[in-house]
Amino acid sequence: MQSHAGLSFGFAPNATCTPPVREWATQSRACMDVPVSNASRISSDFHGKGGIMSGIHEKQYKIRSQRFCQQALNESTSGGSVNRKDDVSRGALIWRAIKLPIYSVALVPLTVGAAAAYLQTGVFSAKRYFTLLISSVLIITWLNLSNDVYDFDTGADKNKKESVVNLLGSRSGAFIAAYNCLIVGFVGVTWTSVSSGSIRANLLLTWAIICGYIYQCPPFRLSYQGLGEPLCFAAFGPFASTAFYLLLRMTSGPHYFQLTATVLSVSLLIGFTTTLILFCSHFHQVEEDKAVGKISPLVRLGTKRGAILVKVAIVTLYSLLVAFGISGALPVTCILLSALTLPMGIKVVRFVEENHNVRALNLLDKGRIFMAKYYCVRLHALLGAALTAGLVLARTVTTGYVPKPIFS
Repeated sequence: MQSHAGLSFGFAPNATCTPPVREWATQSRACMDVPVSNASRISSDFHGKGGIMSGIHEKQYKIRSQRFCQQALNESTSGGSVNRKDDVSRGALIWRAIKLPIYSVALVPLTVGAAAAYLQTGVFSAKRYFTLLISSVLIITWLNLSNDVYDFDTGADKNKKESVVNLLGSRSGAFIAAYNCLIVGFVGVTWTSVSSGSIRANLLLTWAIICGYIYQCPPFRLSYQGLGEPLCFAAFGPFASTAFYLLLRMTSGPHYFQLTATVLSVSLLIGFTTTLILFCSHFHQVEEDKAVGKISPLVRLGTKRGAILVKVAIVTLYSLLVAFGISGALPVTCILLSALTLPMGIKVVRFVEENHNVRALNLLDKGRIFMAKYYCVRLHALLGAALTAGLVLARTVTTGYVPKPIFS
């Protein structure tokens, strides 16, 4: 006879499950196989003298058994899983839909660009910085909302409970909100560009927005062809980071375009880590992408080779840092502070290696790989903070560093 903690109705529990989940899973299987009308016979096995159910009235137990079996049947037929994913609270779903950590992709390029401008000129415009920050957040909101809208159209988000469209119950509401954010954000960027006299910066940001549009919006939807990562790299790296540098370096002196090796280096690094976030966001939805014909890089490569590529990417990232330091493209302060982020880079690699194979994991651990992109967000934010601090210190402490112009 099984103990009460492991009520299994004669079914062997799965050793990989925790007791509560093991109890739920085994009882659910029992209820699928045994008619509810037999609950009385099942309960009689537990009512012998000294039995574990002694002292509980048989009628009460029968009622409870019927309720539990009906619940198990309902969850089984409605797609309920052992990890109780359907039980996520609405508050948690709203938090996931907001994707607050993802807004680091708006903050980091702007802040690093501002630090590169400060290194060059020793001037920081708080008014321009916060205007651009608000505008950038609105544009990223457009990206997130419109992505949910168009993925809803293709069916990619059919079972995604944290989709904004599913939460609102209105595709048109999410669509209107998305494009209102884009319009207001673009107006803010344009106003800053005009007031600073930097039309080139506005063109670069326009190209960054175009990359976002053709990435996910019809009729292009290049993300469905596996081209999202190159577009992401260009948009958040060379385009956005360089544009923010140009907008924030403008002074009362002559307005001219000057691109330095420092700006190019930091824009490549920021583009690299932003792209890594996007790449790792595919790990938990490979099967869903396949079902709707979305050929993401991980659909093409598989998660095993994808995990290897993540390791190669991290090695490449820190190799670039060393190369930029040796060549003098970045000040030594940036290299030293950025080296402190290496443990986070190693953590990204190990996490993906241990959790990428969703099919091999039991149902309890299946959702763990979802967190891969958030580990990449941490790396992105930490590296951005290190580069920003390094550039500011190069100006204020080690005043001997002079950025090398590429062309002007």
